[in-house]
Amino acid sequence: MYLRPDEVAKVLELKGFIKDYITDKAYGFRKGSHYVYVNRQVRLGRTALVIHPELGKKSLQYAVPAEERNMSELYTAFPSDNSAGAEFHYGIAHGFSSRKLLEHYLDCMFQ
Repeated sequence: MYLRPDEVAKVLELKGFIKDYITDKAYGFRKGSHYVYVNRQVRLGRTALVIHPELGKKSLQYAVPAEERNMSELYTAFPSDNSAGAEFHYGIAHGFSSRKLLEHYLDCMFQ
């Protein structure tokens, strides 16, 4: 079982991320120069945390992604992929089974 999107959002806020983007489908969070999204469209949270693709290699040291290319028109802080005919942006999606695992990941990735 994975953390739900709202649980992921709470952990991000506890770790110093500032929520600056809110829709029914996603939250956006900033911490320094880093930006992440919480995918609110998933119930079970397997793809709840979406990070910038440039962090993919570093991220592999700490977690295996659930999806290497999670696309949405909402992830405007991330690179775009216009091959689908519409303007979609993409990031790398992760799911975490506990707050402790997510906190460890955030500490390693965004300090």
